[in-house]
Amino acid sequence: MAKNSYKLLVIDVDGTLVGRDGNILPEDREALARAADLGVEISLSTGRAAQACFGIINDLVLDGYHIFFDGALVSSPVQNKEIYAHPLSGTVVKQAVEFARLNDISIDFYSATDYFIERETWSSTVHRDFFGVLPTIVDFTGLWLRERIIKGGIVATSPQEVAKARNFHHEFNDSLYFSWVKTPTYPEIDFINVVAPGVSKAKALKALASHLGIALTDVIAIGDGTNDISILSSAGLAVAMGNAPAEVKAVADYVTLDVERGGIAAAIKKFLL
Repeated sequence: MAKNSYKLLVIDVDGTLVGRDGNILPEDREALARAADLGVEISLSTGRAAQACFGIINDLVLDGYHIFFDGALVSSPVQNKEIYAHPLSGTVVKQAVEFARLNDISIDFYSATDYFIERETWSSTVHRDFFGVLPTIVDFTGLWLRERIIKGGIVATSPQEVAKARNFHHEFNDSLYFSWVKTPTYPEIDFINVVAPGVSKAKALKALASHLGIALTDVIAIGDGTNDISILSSAGLAVAMGNAPAEVKAVADYVTLDVERGGIAAAIKKFLL
């Protein structure tokens, strides 16, 4: 496809837009601004909660719609509008709370606007200090009746916590969908996103593109994680980061530079500018 014919650029955050230091490279920032000036819609596509992206959205002036929670929510925080959501079943949230308590597993829950914890953990500290997300400490009893829960999250910081997370994964393998991801900032930590079955970045992209009136063939998707495979497989042009694992690169049409070397800028210059 000719340059400038793509209408929507969808980019993952951790490991794609944001590197080890949590910042966006100047060349990526400039390339994104130039693409926006050409009229290309730019959307984030991330496992992060919407609240954990406010800084990036404001910094880059991305006032359109974005894919959050690994595809469980498509919304525009700036416009305070939601176009797609696939929340967790209240019954399953209840079962997850009971199982987590019984097995001493720390699990967090997210609504579209809030981050809920029962006690302070390494995870809540990182969410506060790194992502800028302030937790709401609540008793999880009956939380599923009071709130629409979009995502659960488990963070494993040790082999013991990994084992507990795998036990949880095994228990709920049929009633929840799990994606295990890492961030360049904390490469030794497992972040486990817990969403409803059927949730994917691909389904969210279809809802987003439909809302914008853009064909999937006119979409460029850039990502680095296994949770990006579905969206890369659905977009008209799939770009994998140089730091992506082999299975992600295998579904890509093009492999760009890694996140620390301006991979987004290189891809934008090649296909949009």
